[in-house]
Amino acid sequence: MKKIGLFPGSFDPFTKGHELIVKKSIKIFDEIIIGIGINNSKEYLFDLQKRIKHINSLFEDQSNVKISEFNSLTVNFCKKIDATHIIRGLRNCNDFEYEKTIAQMNKNISGIETLFFLTDEKYESINSSLIREIYKHNGPIEKFVTNAHHLV
Repeated sequence: MKKIGLFPGSFDPFTKGHELIVKKSIKIFDEIIIGIGINNSKEYLFDLQKRIKHINSLFEDQSNVKISEFNSLTVNFCKKIDATHIIRGLRNCNDFEYEKTIAQMNKNISGIETLFFLTDEKYESINSSLIREIYKHNGPIEKFVTNAHHLV
């Protein structure tokens, strides 16, 4: 059976921390689907096509990494794409507590397990909300986002 991991998120933007989690996941899964969740009640800084273009630029040489958008429960999307696991990254214990609850609920609903990957220490402080604030105030985000020029 092919091992397919879904790495879901809004990825507004996709940071170096996100990139690291995908690189770690590639070693375990046959295929990684980066699932960009669409929430119609959420306002995004970077439009969907820019986020897709940006993420594609990071993994264009990785045939086992694909990008897809979805507008459903994560576990329903997992079933649609035959994902065997959900992939999540952790920066700290606060992330763990939050993600653990979601992982337990997803398992209760669907039986799909979540695998957690720790980010490297140098990426612990990076989060998309802070990156958006820096960007909104014309600050440099290249230190936190690879190929940031694809977002503009």
